[in-house]
Amino acid sequence: MRQAKRNRIAAGFLAMALLAASACGGSIWAKRGINDKPLYADDKANQIGDVVTIIISEEHKVDNKVKRDLERSSQQAINFDSKDLSIGSLHPLPDVRVAAGSEKSLEGKSDYKDERSIEDSITAVVEDIHPNGNLVIIGTRTREVNGDKQIIQVSGIVRPSDISYDNVVRSSQVANFQLVAMSEGATADYTKPGWLGKILNALWPF
Repeated sequence: MRQAKRNRIAAGFLAMALLAASACGGSIWAKRGINDKPLYADDKANQIGDVVTIIISEEHKVDNKVKRDLERSSQQAINFDSKDLSIGSLHPLPDVRVAAGSEKSLEGKSDYKDERSIEDSITAVVEDIHPNGNLVIIGTRTREVNGDKQIIQVSGIVRPSDISYDNVVRSSQVANFQLVAMSEGATADYTKPGWLGKILNALWPF
């Protein structure tokens, strides 16, 4: 009878040990991964590898006009009177007069005007995080339609507070914003000067 009691006590200790082990392994804290977001977190980018959408709205306008008028004139003359150097009955030397004048003028006018506008959107990837929490983003988009290829590359630094609740940030809120747009295909060929025009522009001295 004592042996049966001892067996029951040992079985009880074993059951308690198994229960404790199962409770530890099945707790909610053990199941949550280190990369999992908190239960009440939003979808804004905050880690390396997250994506954020950039709304590109850039306008570039340059209107430069220059007009310059320069004029310069100078007159110089030297008179030599030989009477002042005559001695007694010696025949005086002939009088000498030297005069010189110069004029120089320049008239120039230039007018340069350039207007460009870019409206687009691109999704970039968080490549690095600064110690203060700012996000370094880099994104590339390539489109090819009917032989026309357009490549857009963006990069910059974003503050997490500037990212909206739908994970969108405007290009005007991106620090060190760099935008590179390249086009290839038939459209690019018609918007660039030909080889003869390039040679004439290089040789034209005015």
